[in-house]
Amino acid sequence: MTDSARKLSGKTAVVAGGGKNLGGLVSRHLAEQGANVAVHYNSAASEAQARETVAAVEAAGARALLFQGDLTAPSTVTAFFDAAASEFGGIDVAVNTVGKVLRKPILDTTEADFDSMLDINAKAAYFFIKEAGRTLNDDGSLITIVTALLGAFTDGYSTYAGGKSPVEHFNRAAAKEFGTRGINVNAIAPGPMDTPFFYGQETPERVEFHKSQGMGNRLTLIEDIAPIVDFLATDGHWITGQTLFANGGYTTR
Repeated sequence: MTDSARKLSGKTAVVAGGGKNLGGLVSRHLAEQGANVAVHYNSAASEAQARETVAAVEAAGARALLFQGDLTAPSTVTAFFDAAASEFGGIDVAVNTVGKVLRKPILDTTEADFDSMLDINAKAAYFFIKEAGRTLNDDGSLITIVTALLGAFTDGYSTYAGGKSPVEHFNRAAAKEFGTRGINVNAIAPGPMDTPFFYGQETPERVEFHKSQGMGNRLTLIEDIAPIVDFLATDGHWITGQTLFANGGYTTR
């Protein structure tokens, strides 16, 4: 890709959960668009994959920053954004792919389950949005990955769908508050994704059912979602305050 075709040339992106799976692909895509990328990962278990992503970012001709931390602590979110701004001189795109999936009946859900799910899916998302609003350059983009379950009526996922659902309301407020600076704020709601996180929660029979509900009889792929992030951060900048249900017809409002 030539420099003229790199729509984010000279820009900087931060990607929470940017070391592997969807986040890793998003980091690579943004680098291919010309952006420098701050790649966040949570723990030592994902460090090797995060380092591979950093190497791929650099191979695409961009600069990379590797950052480790637990984003359920607001101070860590602040430190992540500050490190990226210091390293690259500013931030233009903020993408939060962090999430935790749990399938468990309400009657079996513990207080520890609830606290963990809401901390990761709602609290971390809120303070990510806050720090993006504090640090993003004018005309930047803020994108959070949520879930197609926001448009579903199902059992088992009370704390997952419930933890992701506040993000829509956070985004709507942020779109109004940050819009005066030209920052667009959106969420993407994939269907069940073909990643290790999904398979650990479902039986083989339910996996086949979920596939049957999507176009082409398949799950959502990370390759379906990363280009939408690219679009929202570039040509789709006029879109704001929205949740895009990108799930092959799995569900909608």
